[in-house]
Amino acid sequence: MEFSRRRFVTSAIAMGASLGVAGPLAAQTAGRDFVMINPVQPTDDAAKIEVVEFFSYGCPHCADFNPLLNLWAAGLPADVVLKKVPVSFGRAAWGNAAKLYYALEITGDLKRLEADVFKAIHQERTNLFDEKTAAGWVAARGVDRKKFTDAFGSFGVQSKVRRGDQMAAAFKIEGVPALAVDGKFLIATLQFEQQLAVADKLIARVRSEKAGKK
Repeated sequence: MEFSRRRFVTSAIAMGASLGVAGPLAAQTAGRDFVMINPVQPTDDAAKIEVVEFFSYGCPHCADFNPLLNLWAAGLPADVVLKKVPVSFGRAAWGNAAKLYYALEITGDLKRLEADVFKAIHQERTNLFDEKTAAGWVAARGVDRKKFTDAFGSFGVQSKVRRGDQMAAAFKIEGVPALAVDGKFLIATLQFEQQLAVADKLIARVRSEKAGKK
């Protein structure tokens, strides 16, 4: 894998040990399944528990994880929100993949076409990292081509891509897919089902902490 999940997990475990993760949940996972984010990162809505997925359309593991994540997200309670953040790690192709994500968000076709984007890239080997190819591909699927291309090249989309990379750096993301919970916890495990199980535990922990502050 281009951005090794194994390398990410190894470094995350070391980070967890150095930070001295404490508390009941830490004892259950022994610093193995998550690390504390230091410093804690802000969330968009303090009234919600925010789960962030850092990913790229160019990542095959993200393609495998996506249906499981969406199924899990469909059952989230009202106080939890999932936010997806495409990252580039400084690569032009992945930067264009992030632009594709945000352009589809603007046209209103993101949810409808997200699974198809992963399939096109990883199963059909379609070069959606190229703007013209991507524009033709989305147009063939009912997307307004001009609206898409205007969005793809817009300052607003470029700003969102930069912001995503800045977030990845602040969260110390070294591999994708990666899940962070409420700006405080970074999940570090290779198994997708385990990631979601740990996310559930961390959500419960954050909910309890928020309740204790009221």
